Amino acid sequence: MAIVAGEASGDLLGAALIRALKARWPALEFHGIAGPKMMAEGARSFYPMEKLAVRGYVEVIRSLREILAIRRGLTRRLLEDPPDLYIGVDAPDFNLGVEARLKAAGIPTVHYVSPSIWAWRPERIGTIGRSVDRMLVMFPFEEALYRKAGIAVDYVGHPLADGMPLAPDRAEARAQLRLGSGAVPVALLPGSRASELELHADLVIETARALAARRPELRFFVPLATRETRDYFEARLYALEARELPITILFGHAQLALHAAEAALVASGTATLEAALARCPMVVTYRLKPLTYWLVKRRAILPYFSLPNVLAGEFIVPELLQDDATPANLAQALGNWLDNRQARERLRARFGTLHARLAAGHDARVVEALMPYLSGHESFQPSEPGPGLRAALRG
Repeated sequence: MAIVAGEASGDLLGAALIRALKARWPALEFHGIAGPKMMAEGARSFYPMEKLAVRGYVEVIRSLREILAIRRGLTRRLLEDPPDLYIGVDAPDFNLGVEARLKAAGIPTVHYVSPSIWAWRPERIGTIGRSVDRMLVMFPFEEALYRKAGIAVDYVGHPLADGMPLAPDRAEARAQLRLGSGAVPVALLPGSRASELELHADLVIETARALAARRPELRFFVPLATRETRDYFEARLYALEARELPITILFGHAQLALHAAEAALVASGTATLEAALARCPMVVTYRLKPLTYWLVKRRAILPYFSLPNVLAGEFIVPELLQDDATPANLAQALGNWLDNRQARERLRARFGTLHARLAAGHDARVVEALMPYLSGHESFQPSEPGPGLRAALRG
């Protein structure tokens, strides 16, 4: 089976999908383009996933020739040795092109994680229909969009929602971070890509400096997913002479930081959903190259960008983007959460409702959706599902 992810969030989701399928079909083998989490589940990667981890029109131009070469090479390899199924995990600009070629050649294609057609570029749904045999979507409202367009679709819920506790133990998380009784933790999530750190690291550090100047009780935790992003952030701390700030860099452990924190500053993306599921009040920020931002803003359908606001259908967390993303503005917005305990508790209750909606039994739904493509292959030697999975499939 072929599977391709293009960034850290896709690697996380791809790993969850591989686990779900291997629990049902233990002999399944996966190859394509994978990150460390997918490879830990047994996937083989033909190319480094980091080569695809570029966001934005302007930013992609610098890497376009290499990315197109990877796509041609991968497509040629899969056409020469066809997989039983191709699963594209997010990364639509890369995956839809591969999927279209494979589908035309008679290879079944599934796309896992819907592009944000409800937020911008709605015309892309026509390309999706020509490229995929089936969509697996994570948010309830997405299913109707694809059914209306005549595209086979299954709502599978979100593995993060199933995997994160409905009632986080904040005291335990703070104990693991060795926080004193008077310390107030704040999580800072500047992004998972190196290109995001280039735009956000200084902003996050200067925001922490502005907050610490007025609130000495604050302790900042920065979870970073790769050695490259960690090294870059540390270099910026030195360059900005900010080593005296109470900042702790974590190698991963984003959920731990979010469970412990009273508030978080989060770069827009999957991390905002992770923060919501952790019941952590947040301020959402993001910067892009000016031309990229202008193009995205011009084609946006919704007034908000972050997933908590999209899922709520209204602004429930502040978004400070592009020119509005200044250390002073971000420090003020975070301070507003820190100063208002009642507002924090109301938001946590909203996040709890959101969590319950998304915890839909992801693994069982994925197995059911993909069973038509995988059953009947003797080499897969499907295992007998446990009673919980059987009940979920009957439901």
